Amino acid sequence: MRAWWADVTDLVLPAECGGCGRARAVLCLRCRTALSGDPPRRARPDPEPPGLPAVYAAAPYADEVRAALLAHKERGVLALTAPLGAALAGAVRAGLREARAAPGGAGADDAGGPRARGPVLLVPVPSARRTVRTRGHDPARRIALAAAGELRRTGAPVRVLAVLRQRYAVADQSGLDARRRLDNLAGALAVAPGGGGLLRGGTVVLVDDLMTTGASLAEAARAVRAATAAAVESRAWPGTYGRARSAVYPATAGEGREERKTGPRMAGQYGGGGVTGVTSEAICAAVVAASPDAFEINRN
Repeated sequence: MRAWWADVTDLVLPAECGGCGRARAVLCLRCRTALSGDPPRRARPDPEPPGLPAVYAAAPYADEVRAALLAHKERGVLALTAPLGAALAGAVRAGLREARAAPGGAGADDAGGPRARGPVLLVPVPSARRTVRTRGHDPARRIALAAAGELRRTGAPVRVLAVLRQRYAVADQSGLDARRRLDNLAGALAVAPGGGGLLRGGTVVLVDDLMTTGASLAEAARAVRAATAAAVESRAWPGTYGRARSAVYPATAGEGREERKTGPRMAGQYGGGGVTGVTSEAICAAVVAASPDAFEINRN
């Protein structure tokens, strides 16, 4: 009976801290401080891949933060979604503040959201379908939903726009260096038909749980630019871009529900018809953690 009760309580209450493994808490105070205790900072991988937008990270990927991210991603400790989402929300706010301060920036309200550019659109970098099936969930999308909820609680208009898709299977990135990761992902992502127009309806922030070399975020930014350029052309030439149902998920949508939705097929070689001459910049990217070395580079 006592063993049965212990098993039941482990389903409801965390058996150990997701960061250090010692305290019976989702994250103990020390690990929460490691994750969100310092202000998010700009992270720049070296070498910095071409096309990488400004990236802001909540914490270095080390020690307790690394353990928490791996527990959420690989072991499915979903109780960690909320603190990881809160950390990502802080990185999103930092990116939006810097975008507001930049020349030509759209400005922002007190909650960190943009002015006169519509809602903040969090665009998660997708995992491979086989990886999602193996893990049983999509960590980046789940954390993005939690971050969106955190940002909405402070008054920012935020939506999760999960329109990026993998066009084909790619090699496992874990054993590749920066150059080979770029080559591996070149052209691998695309935006689902109709997504380009949705992306033009707000301020785009690419989001992921982790940045190491920046290759995934650079490829995601390329796909977003291609799709929004194609959306501009479709307005001038109606009927050239396929119609699709909205891929914006409202505040009430659950992460599991999103994963059951199958996106429409991509059009064109890169999901945007290869249109050139008109681009739309993903203003920034935000991640929970980045390689510690990325914080040591200070280039003006």
